[in-house]
Amino acid sequence: MTSEFSTIRYEVEKGRARITLNRPEKLNALSMELQTELNQALWEADNDVNVHVVILRGAGRAFSAGYDLTPLASRRGDGADDSYTAVYRGGRTFDDDAWNLERAQRLRMAIFDMHKPVIAQVHGYCLAGGTDVALLCDLIIAADDATIGFPPARAMGALPNNMWMYHCGPQWSKRLMLTGDTITGAEAAKIGLVLKSVPADVLEREVESLADRMAMIDTDLLSANKRIVNLQLELMGARTIQRMASENDARAHLAPSVKEFGRIAGEEGLKAALHWRDAKFGDGRARVEGPEVRDERGYLV
Repeated sequence: MTSEFSTIRYEVEKGRARITLNRPEKLNALSMELQTELNQALWEADNDVNVHVVILRGAGRAFSAGYDLTPLASRRGDGADDSYTAVYRGGRTFDDDAWNLERAQRLRMAIFDMHKPVIAQVHGYCLAGGTDVALLCDLIIAADDATIGFPPARAMGALPNNMWMYHCGPQWSKRLMLTGDTITGAEAAKIGLVLKSVPADVLEREVESLADRMAMIDTDLLSANKRIVNLQLELMGARTIQRMASENDARAHLAPSVKEFGRIAGEEGLKAALHWRDAKFGDGRARVEGPEVRDERGYLV
């Protein structure tokens, strides 16, 4: 079975639904349309008695390089191009910002709330919004050479979804969030941010093999076992923290560096703004094991 969407691919086969983020020319940047379609596909899979497990993956060179920043780059500082009418929320106030962040978050939280398990198949870039999606999944299997992190934390706000601490603990969460540095899939496995990593050429086989095993389990049992673990996460505050993360991101958007990033993006273009944000961080990488010795450019030696 296949269903037609504009920004994702959806197919059901052998007890699994494969949902593929399908904007490869944009490195699967998360537009609101894509997030809405992803939400629809997840609930379709959860409602389909033929589906035992969902595989979430990306087309092309990346799982997802983050949120689609095109609207930000085209925004003018005087508000003259505001597409919202007086009836609907724009970005005028703190509460408007939090409301819009929460609206997008509700779409992603289907991964956590749905009854059936979701496996993230992570390759290439898994950055910013890509991590917001992947870290909500029940299991994450990454390619050894995947690049995982949240560089926008350097100058664009806080993290609007926040499952990091529940995967890898407070210190590694802070190490990555306070710098926006990235780690590889292999390093992510070492700190528990992902379940495991494998060579890129066997990633699909690894994920499909795990899905084969889940497809042999009664969906009622899969649901019971997923949900009891998620309830434990909820008792530790995981779901409440997601709601608070959206408000915290709105708070972080008031920082001077966020306004400066927006100014540069609007006046000089998104590429210039990203260069301003990232160039001083060299290769932008953290090192999980061993000392972080860097050359004069800020690249790990």
